[in-house]
Amino acid sequence: MTTNEPTPTESTVLEQIAEEDIDFLRLQFTDILGVVKNVSIPARQAEKAFTEGIYFDGSSIEGFVRIQESDMRLRPDPDTFAVLPWRTSESGKAGRLICDVINTTTGEPFVGDPRTVLQQVIDRAADLGYTLNAGPEPEFFVFQKDEEGRATTKTHDTGGYFDLAPKDLASDLRRQIIYNLESMDFEVEASHHEVAEGQHEIDFKYDDALTTADNIATFRGVVRATAELEDLHATFMPKPIAHINGSGMHTHLSLFEEGENAFYDGDDQFNLSEEAYSFLAGILEHAQAITAVCNPTVNSYKRLVPGYEAPIYVAWSDVNRSALVRKPAARVPAASRIELRSPDPSCNPYLALAVMLAAGLDGMERGLACPDPVRENIYDFTEETREEYGIDTLPANLGEAVDALEADEVVQEALGPHVSEKFIDAKRHEYTEYIAEVSDWELDRYLETY
Repeated sequence: MTTNEPTPTESTVLEQIAEEDIDFLRLQFTDILGVVKNVSIPARQAEKAFTEGIYFDGSSIEGFVRIQESDMRLRPDPDTFAVLPWRTSESGKAGRLICDVINTTTGEPFVGDPRTVLQQVIDRAADLGYTLNAGPEPEFFVFQKDEEGRATTKTHDTGGYFDLAPKDLASDLRRQIIYNLESMDFEVEASHHEVAEGQHEIDFKYDDALTTADNIATFRGVVRATAELEDLHATFMPKPIAHINGSGMHTHLSLFEEGENAFYDGDDQFNLSEEAYSFLAGILEHAQAITAVCNPTVNSYKRLVPGYEAPIYVAWSDVNRSALVRKPAARVPAASRIELRSPDPSCNPYLALAVMLAAGLDGMERGLACPDPVRENIYDFTEETREEYGIDTLPANLGEAVDALEADEVVQEALGPHVSEKFIDAKRHEYTEYIAEVSDWELDRYLETY
């Protein structure tokens, strides 16, 4: 292979690696299910990583390739370099680079790489003159460990929404997470205790779609690593405890065109442009299929039930949170946006943002008409009232969501044939395994009754 010279940006990163006295580099990517993978290399191999790439066996990664097609190459994105703050000089300083996965046979980006999937949809938006900005609100739980170091579901604190110490014992933990995030160039906007005991939210500033997806993947790693250092377990499982609120990842979306917010129209009642209404209509049109990607686990659907503030009704509103999509108040034109409230933090952020953007673009390209907002509390509606308003519901379980994905050509096209097939196969297998299991609830209910 011909060795290329490092680009100016890559040379800058190489200088940073030397200045920071980095010992190891973690080359990070995700599998189709959104699990972060990494290859660790000595820092002295950094230039080779940029100029030649680092090879690995793709057949061992969920949803990538068969063994006869296994050779893959990691190409680091120099814009993603960061020093891992929990790795001190005593233990060997480490840096992180997020990578694109390259097919060594063709030399092209690998179609099964979730980051590539998102980039392709971003490119499609760019061809239409748009850039997607996204701002996530990921929630998570913090639990204690048992004597053997395994995670329990005993919460770290007994705080509630916006509580302070002493009930919110995790305020110091959140502070340390924020320090670590800021050292990795995150711009944290807010943090607080959430509704459930042991539940927290840390919000960081919106950014372009690719950077946001990278940030979500990084955020999850930082939260879990910081908690681990305190002998605690942080989880992004959507519903780890029954009968209390689950963890969501509300996602704010807006399109920009030539630096201006394409969603803003000051003459509209809701300050939304025609583009925004069509984009919103596309989200609603493809909501069921999007759910398979944005809520990808069996456990996700324990959160998407009535009574726990999670949206299950396919509608939008500006004044209540019972609808799938909310139009938040915007003080300035640049802040005009919509908020999709269904995603949860177990999703693959690259695939989730890809299908959100593709659904919205489909609405714009087809000129879909947006339904009227529903300003009443949909949770209080009878089934007859919901039918009168034409309000559908999200899939009730992972099986129904995968059915919806299989029936939606637009969302499958956004994922591409490779990812669609592998994702659907994996989720069908997961759901089949789940429905064959016998739960403790069933044993408690039926074992001595029948």
